[in-house]
Amino acid sequence: LLVLEPDRPFVFFDTDTLITGPVDALPFDFDRPSASMAREATWPEPQLYGPGYDAIWRAIYARFDVPFEPTLDPSQPDEHWERYLYFNAGWFFYRCPKVFGRRMIEIMTGLQDGTMPELASQSLDPWLDQAALPVAIASLGGGRPTATLAGLDGDVSCHWRAMPLYFARASDEDISRLQEIAAPNRIKKVLKTHEPFRRMIYQGRGAKVRALFDRANLPPTEKAIRNRIKRERLWMR
Repeated sequence: LLVLEPDRPFVFFDTDTLITGPVDALPFDFDRPSASMAREATWPEPQLYGPGYDAIWRAIYARFDVPFEPTLDPSQPDEHWERYLYFNAGWFFYRCPKVFGRRMIEIMTGLQDGTMPELASQSLDPWLDQAALPVAIASLGGGRPTATLAGLDGDVSCHWRAMPLYFARASDEDISRLQEIAAPNRIKKVLKTHEPFRRMIYQGRGAKVRALFDRANLPPTEKAIRNRIKRERLWMR
């Protein structure tokens, strides 16, 4: 982000993302940053004797002088993870990449400096970006994405994360789109050099993974999906 031109709106997509529709048709409000809600309760992990979600997140926002209360979802109960602003870093956007990048670095560096007792029992590896992202977004006047951006993590983009997960969870339309994109020989020559692409897309392992799951009744967590795939010896990344 720091090498991009300042004051030019940007949308960041993680490299493990498939674009399946027109991104430029989405009504981004670049003055109000937001990020992907395709996430689970991965961080923090409150310990039996505390601190809990509220104390951890409240301390982080206070550390960076960002108002905490406006970030809460009042429809969710206290100490339920979804009450607290939390994103996946698969996509995010803002009006200036340099401002956003500097803010993320400031917060990530601060979280790692060891001065917060509330984080003593928490691992920031590999969750550092996701711990910092909600605070950065809130500090820049943003929050949860509006319904107008539902195409992200929907019919416009798909953050596949790992090929076995993609084949387990993606819609039939997204699978067809991937196969269409991957079919030309000039593309195939490149993709086949990466073993997960070669085996999942071209050698039928993805279809085997897909046959393990009912898309209308998927296991409730990504971990459960991964474990099922691993039991069948089909996992790779």
